[in-house]
Parts: sequence; structure tokens; C-alpha cells
Amino acid sequence: MAGSIDTVKGREALKPRHAPYWHKISTGCFLGFRKITSDSTGAWLARYRLEDTGAQKLHSLGKFEELPPTERFGAASKAASKWFEHMGQGGSAGALTVREACENYVEHLRGAKPSTNAADDADGRFKRWVYPNAKLAGTPLQKLTQGQVTAWRNALAKTRAMHQDKSKEPTRERSSSSLNRDMATLRAALNLALEDGHCTSDHAWAKKLKTIKGATGRRDIYLDLDQRRALIAKCAPDIGALLRALSLIPLRPGAIASLVVGNFDKRLSMLTVGKDKSGKDRRITLPPVTAKLFAEQCKNKLPTAPIFTRADGKAWNKDSWKGPFKEAAAAAGLPPTATAYVLRHSVITDLISLHRVDLLTVAQLSGTSLEMIDKHYGHLLQKHGAEGLARLAL
Repeated sequence: MAGSIDTVKGREALKPRHAPYWHKISTGCFLGFRKITSDSTGAWLARYRLEDTGAQKLHSLGKFEELPPTERFGAASKAASKWFEHMGQGGSAGALTVREACENYVEHLRGAKPSTNAADDADGRFKRWVYPNAKLAGTPLQKLTQGQVTAWRNALAKTRAMHQDKSKEPTRERSSSSLNRDMATLRAALNLALEDGHCTSDHAWAKKLKTIKGATGRRDIYLDLDQRRALIAKCAPDIGALLRALSLIPLRPGAIASLVVGNFDKRLSMLTVGKDKSGKDRRITLPPVTAKLFAEQCKNKLPTAPIFTRADGKAWNKDSWKGPFKEAAAAAGLPPTATAYVLRHSVITDLISLHRVDLLTVAQLSGTSLEMIDKHYGHLLQKHGAEGLARLAL
């Protein structure tokens, strides 16, 4: 049956959409299944119609992903029936909890973004910093207090930043910029819940999760052309190709790593970047040297295959490139604080200070806002201005 949710086959055949698919349990009682992406587990919810007013009440049931697919409908039906009974006896519609708001936000990101990066990042932050706090995570949004949010923020500020090598204990103090990112993710989840009508005010978190101003300063680590060449020379061929690409285009490491062969048009030397923090597709015309590198990496690969892969054929990610990068950086005598992201910063710096590319073009190439480019790199134009004034001398 088209649109059915009571069988695994029926759910797999459903077209992804934000609106749930509904299955009638009894008069005024419906079990829903929301499938935002084609490969998502999907989430279950219940809908109840109040007899006196006719108003519809929704209740999130969860994913039941711990169960085999064949058992999820039965488990969801049982959970929904308990809630329907509760509502029928005059109970109130269970308010969305902080955890449920976070889970809904992750699902929202998976459906709204062309990439899973943002959703995976948010999910990881929630699992590390929100869900372990059972009291906070289980609090209904309507009952959330400023005191709870303040306590969470203060505790998070005191935690140590995670070491790049996850097998090692955290030793570095958490920076204000890191705290800002964690707070921003929770704030976005709570704001979405507010927007969706699950609470009536952001009083509990609006001020307490406010961004710390001045936390993100200019990037100071810069690798010149010779240092970048030395770095690549010390690399194995697989990581070397990835770092060379990062040295030729001002993209984020994750954006480069997620490119597939279909993103590169060899005939036009055109690269389409569709998986990036900016969340928007953009096209970059590559110069001959850069296009040649991409053509070599795409050779004999399927359109869906990653352009840059490890020696074992697997795609790169931040955990797999950190070790090889650190080893190559140490061998090349680079600063110990250098990371793959520094290559992006260095390329942007060269485009502006050495090659005099305007800020708007650099912002478009790098997939960030003109405001951010001006904030971090606008000072590089001061020398250009002084030189320009010098040419005005009579």
C-alpha cells in the first residue's frame, strides 16, 4: 500500500519529506512516521485530537533504532497507545524535552542541508555535552530555567578541549571560540523548537547562551609557499594529493575531502563544491595546473567515488588526516600548532596580500561571507593602501 508505515517495505518506499506519514490507530488517534532523507532511520510520533476543542496534539516517540526494523512499528504503536490513554484520561500533552529538541534539530539539518556535515557535527556535540547531562536533557522546554542553562554553560567552560588524538586525555583548556560553537548548536536547536511552537519563550536560554564577543581572533599561523612545498614533499602520495589540493584552492579540508568525481568537469576545468560549511553549491573554474591534479585523481573512478582517497581507497576525514599531517609537518620543521586548516588560511592570505585578489572574490572562492573575510584578512589591505597612496606623490 502506497504511503504505508506499518511494514518495513512500505516505509522504505516512502518519499522523503518533512511532513509525517500517518497511520490511523482509532478515531482521533494517529501514529506518524517522519522520513526526511532517503537513508535516514526515520522518527515516530503520535497525534491526538482533543474531543472538546478539536485541537491536534503531537508527541515525539523517538526512532526505536535499537530495535530491528520489523519490530519498530509495533513498539511505536505500543508507545503511542500509552500516550493516547494518558491523553484520554485528561493528561496534558507531553512537552518536548531538551533532548528531543536536539534530536529534532539534527533531523532538520539532515533534511535542509545538501550535506550531512552540519547534522553530524551537531549530533556529535549533543552526544558529548548535552545528553550525558540527564537532568538537563530530560527537562521539558516549558520548564527549562536560566539556572539550568547557566549551570550547563559553566560546567562546559571548565571541561578540557578534546585532544586531536582521541586516545589521549584532554589537556588543553577550552577556548572561548570552542565554547561559542557548542553553545550556538544548542541555541539553534532550542530556537527551532520555539519556532515550531513547542514552547512559548526563549527566556531560559536567550541571554545565557549568548555568544562571547571577541572570541574568534585573526589567524596568526601562516605557511609560506616554501613551507607548503616542504610539507607536501614529506607526505605519502595519498595525503600529499589532498594537501596539494588544499594548497591550490581556499577550501575547508572537509569540503575537499567530500568532493566526488562527479563534482569535477574535466572538459570545462570546472569544480562544483556542494558539500561545505556554507551549504550552497558554487562553481570554481580551475587553472590548468590545478585542473591537471584533479583529472589525475579522478582517473578510472566512478562519478560517486571520492576524488581524493587514502591508500586503502577510503575517503579522508578529519580523524584520518590528522596523524599523517602531524608527522609530515614535524618532518618538514613546521610549527607544532600547524593543522590542515592552516593551508586554507595561508592560501587566502596569499590571494589577498601577494596576488591582490579582491575580498569579494576571495569570499566567493572560499565559501564564506565577505564580512568574515574582512574581519580576518582585511588588515592585509593596509599595505596595498599605503602603496597606492605612495603612487599619488607629486
